[in-house]
Formats: sequence, C-alpha cells, structure tokens
Amino acid sequence: MNGTGTAVLGAGGWGTALAVHLARAGHQVRLWGRDPVLVAEMRTRHANAVYLPDVTFPAGVSATAEMMNALAGADLVVAAIPSHGMREVLRMAAPHIPAGATIVSATKGLEQDSLLRMSEVIAQEAGRSHDVAVLSGPSFAIEVARELPTAVVVASTSSAAVERVQKEFRAAYFRLYATDDVPGVEIGGAMKNVMAIAAGLAEGLGLGHNAQAGLITRGLAEISRLACAAGARRDTLSGLAGLGDLVLTCTGSLSRNRHVGLELARGRALDDVLAGMKMVAEGVRTADAALALGARHGVELPIAAQVAEVLRGRKDPKTALLVLMLRPQRAEAG
Repeated sequence: MNGTGTAVLGAGGWGTALAVHLARAGHQVRLWGRDPVLVAEMRTRHANAVYLPDVTFPAGVSATAEMMNALAGADLVVAAIPSHGMREVLRMAAPHIPAGATIVSATKGLEQDSLLRMSEVIAQEAGRSHDVAVLSGPSFAIEVARELPTAVVVASTSSAAVERVQKEFRAAYFRLYATDDVPGVEIGGAMKNVMAIAAGLAEGLGLGHNAQAGLITRGLAEISRLACAAGARRDTLSGLAGLGDLVLTCTGSLSRNRHVGLELARGRALDDVLAGMKMVAEGVRTADAALALGARHGVELPIAAQVAEVLRGRKDPKTALLVLMLRPQRAEAG
C-alpha cells in the first residue's frame, strides 16, 4: 500500500508526528487540520510551527483544511483528534471515507457523556463497514518525529487490520506489537493520563521517589481493575499500553498531564495552567469520565477520585494525597 493515499485527521503534535512518520515510510499523506490559518502556515513553512516547530515535513506530507480533499482515495485513515472532538470530526469525515478504508484511532481518552472509548465513537460515526484499529503505547510525538526508537501496540478485533497497521507503520525506529484486546489498550491509554496528573502533584509537592513509585504502582492496579471490569485481559495492562505508557507519562518531562499536576502543586489555578498550554492534557477530562465508568462497573478508583477533587478545586493537592496515604490498609493483590 505504500505510495497510496493516507489521511491523518488532526494537525496537533501527535497527528503531525504520525503524518511525518508515515510519509517517511513511503505513504502519500494528507494532513487535515480544522484551522485554515495553521494549515496555510504549514504549507508555506513545510513544518507545523505551533506543535512541532523543529521538524521539517518530508515531500510526502501535504496539509489541507478540506475534509473531502484529505480523504479522497485514502485507504488508511488515522484519527488523531482530541477525545472531546472525535465524534464531531468523524461525523464530518464519514461521508467521505472510501469503502474498505482502515481507520486507526491514535487518541487516548473517553467520551465524557457516553463514556465510550474512541474506537467505539469511530465505529458509531463511520459505520461498521470499516475495520477500526487502535494505536497506543509510550510515544511522545517529538521523539517519533525525530526517529528515536519507539515501541507501541496496535489493537483490533480484526486480525487483518492489525497486520495492515503493523506493516504500514513499521520503521527501523518504530516497532508495533499486536493484540486483540481493544478495551485493555484504550482504557490503559486513557487512564494513565489521570495517574500522570497524580504523579505530577506528588512531584510538585516534593514528596520524593518513594511516593512516585508507589503512585505509579497503585495507579497500575487501579487501571487494571477498571479495564478488566470492562472486559480487558489483565496481562494487557502489564504491557506497552498499560505499564509502558504509564511510566512514560508519569515520569517524562514532555508529559502534558504530569505538567498539569506539577503546576497545580505549585499553587496555580487549573484554568491558568490550561490557558498556557498549546496541547490538550487529556487527563483533565478523563478523570470524571473514569469515575463514572468505575461507578458503572462497581470499581473503586481512589487515585482518580482524589485527582478529580483537586481538578474541581475541592481539595488542595497535599490534602488529596494525604487522603490516599490514610486509606485503610489492605492486601496488595486485587
């Protein structure tokens, strides 16, 4: 399929990095962005000056603000839209997606009202006639764009879709592992952002490495409980889409969600923190959705609950983390 049509919907950091990566792999990529001013600038500069300013586009990337143009002849469609915009964009895209195209979700989050995972939103809007795959795992956009070694996971109930995505995305620096556990991959990818806010809070309060390690480990247990209640396999959460992504997002200096936690711990208001960020910190929206999903499945999510309290302004970070430490002690397993 290399050299044929590939559309990437979403010209943020991750969408741009994937467009650059796929073009290097031999695809002719049309990168769709909703902001015509940004698109015009990308065409002029052959770079995304807002989200990936130091990365020059390969010849195979062309930017467009026209959905019909982006999708014309595309047999691979990558959706890298923030979770809160996924449904609207897929609804707009659906009439123009060619028959037989494989759709790849590269978004980590839950839809707030419906609590649906992104692949479920895509399936509702694009129709069941398209194979849908999920791309997830520990992957900062700038590192992929710079061709630094990255290992991710691709999940789908369609083995043909998994094999296709593995083949088309593969590069010397980009390795994809396969699974059919779509709920595990998507819940792992969504929930780790909430845990990263908690890790940032702990780091910003100067609570030390012991606290960080404890939060990450108990965060993984919390993610696993919710994912398994939603039909996932526990071993998926010990892999790239669970533990791998969690470690990266909780400790990496490029993590937007960790940054939110750090700034809140330093006393800044949430609105001020978010106003100063160009990219979306998905964990801010995911916290409430995760709690609602936990309630639906009867799963307790103590870390997510305290993060949500801080985000709502009901608790200060120090009090929230103290609540976690003073919870009744229990057996580690479970």
